[in-house]
Amino acid sequence: MEVLHMDVSMLERYGENLTNKEYITDPAIARDNEIKQVILTLLTPEKSALLVGKPGIGKTAIVEGIAYRIKNGMVPNALKGWEIIKINVTSLLGEVVSDGQTESRIDLLVKELNQKEKTILFIDETHVLVNKNTTDNSGIDFANMLKAGLDRGTIKMIGATTTEEYEAYILRDRAFLRRFQKIDVLEADQPTVVKILMGTLPKIEKQMGIKLDYTDFVKERIMKFIVEMTDEYKRVYEVASRYPDICLTILSNAFTYAVYDNEEKVSIKHVYKAICNARNIYEDVKVKEIERFKEVFKDLILEEHLDLEERG
Repeated sequence: MEVLHMDVSMLERYGENLTNKEYITDPAIARDNEIKQVILTLLTPEKSALLVGKPGIGKTAIVEGIAYRIKNGMVPNALKGWEIIKINVTSLLGEVVSDGQTESRIDLLVKELNQKEKTILFIDETHVLVNKNTTDNSGIDFANMLKAGLDRGTIKMIGATTTEEYEAYILRDRAFLRRFQKIDVLEADQPTVVKILMGTLPKIEKQMGIKLDYTDFVKERIMKFIVEMTDEYKRVYEVASRYPDICLTILSNAFTYAVYDNEEKVSIKHVYKAICNARNIYEDVKVKEIERFKEVFKDLILEEHLDLEERG
């Protein structure tokens, strides 16, 4: 059992402050509508926001996008100075001893939230709060502990869950659901995903310490190819999720191959390796896409004298 001093903050100990993060680029490109809906909900008394959508479509990125906007003063005055704290529910399991008294971590968190101003709690996989059948929550009724604060408006929260888990668990708890405004997050279309990839590229380059050293026109050709090769009917079912995550995985892998090869820049060769080794599209599709890649990027392959027989 953990022993804590009474002045230890549960938010600081178990949470991640998204408004204090360093953002190289806007983490929620082309999600202005969803961001506006969340902000309008947060400004509404006694209401919190619940993002619902399929895996991998950028629900967490939307929350980070709001944190980015708060940090940069790009929100209504009523939200300026607020903080968004991401908490993993499983980290709140168990009890602690605080000044000789035994209390649950979630109880201490709720007490802290009731006394803290201008704080928004972000809980991913919100269905865990109301799923009494899972062994993960150890019989603790997280939802009931939060309800009073949500009712009074002293606790503001952004939740996120998949469509399936929303229907299976959250819809059953009408009392919990009443506190939330459901915001549907749809999978982005192909042109939007290309914009997301182009906008996220500087972040990947800084993280990996290496650049995709082509003109914006060529970069956009690469992004468009990655998006087209991963459309809905080419994906391995339920593997590596959906747009934009499925594309970001392939793009990141191209950078990884360049770093592995000790190269000073990412070239079309590394993009090719990432495509050849992609695990999220069907094998027969991959064969066709590899041949299409050689045709689409024939100019670069010739210009860089590449032998593409080696697939990494």
